[in-house]
Amino acid sequence: MKLRFASFVLCLLTPTLCFAQEASSSPAPDEKKAEVSKPTLDSRVPDLLGALKFRGIGPALMSGRISDIALDASNPNVWYVSAGSGGVWKTTNAGSTFSPIFDSQSSYSIGCITIDPSRPDTVWIGTGENVGGRHIGFGDGIYRSTDGGKTFKNVGLTQSEHISKIIVDPTNSNTVYVAVQGPLWSPGGERGLYKTTDGGSTWNNILSKGPYCGVTDVVMDPTNPKVIYAATHQRHRTVWALLNTGPESGIFKSSDGGATWKELTNGIPGGDKGKIAIGVSPQDNNVVYASVEFVNREGGFF
Repeated sequence: MKLRFASFVLCLLTPTLCFAQEASSSPAPDEKKAEVSKPTLDSRVPDLLGALKFRGIGPALMSGRISDIALDASNPNVWYVSAGSGGVWKTTNAGSTFSPIFDSQSSYSIGCITIDPSRPDTVWIGTGENVGGRHIGFGDGIYRSTDGGKTFKNVGLTQSEHISKIIVDPTNSNTVYVAVQGPLWSPGGERGLYKTTDGGSTWNNILSKGPYCGVTDVVMDPTNPKVIYAATHQRHRTVWALLNTGPESGIFKSSDGGATWKELTNGIPGGDKGKIAIGVSPQDNNVVYASVEFVNREGGFF
């Protein structure tokens, strides 16, 4: 019995004795060799990632186009941004953050956006991006919001498919001009320059050409809202090619709010023309600029 008890005590003491022996055999702190510290992962991150640079990863190419930007003149922190294939976005803090405001509507492809200069809460959206590639989406007309983009209403031109530009008369919010390029893959539809004098309840086509020709740009004289310049563009897309010029493309001027028009040809080369962009100088309304595309990838600035 005594032998068994002694063996039990010895078993209990064995781990303690072993630990004591190990401790006694360890060198004193001052006798330890200097150990090399191993770098932690956090300290190595700059070295591991130093060669990497931030870059845009999307959307890119066909899906990453911004088609238009409109800034609220009464509040420079408020912007509206339209995407060629991504709806309409709004910021109220000068671009720090954006919120989508058009996702509940039936069109995702946006051609242009305009803020009423007299009523900044009234926003006009033209659906259907105005480019000629095979990849583009089409729209279903023009939309209007009267509450800063909280709600929208489709106010017509549902067969336009591609809307280029919207301008609002600064002296009369009910008068609006809309440059409509029209369908890309087929003739007809709604195309040309449209005007409303009742805030979008009714529309009149005040400048039109052939079944393949629409209006790609429209600008207003900053000193006289009756003076309008418009550019027509004849085009047609097929599976195998884009017919992007024609004799019906040109620059036109109206001095009576679109009732009558005159084509401007002095100084502009003849022949078939393609897409045209126009602008009026805000300093001198007699100075008008035009960027004109011609056949064989030629073009010029006039």
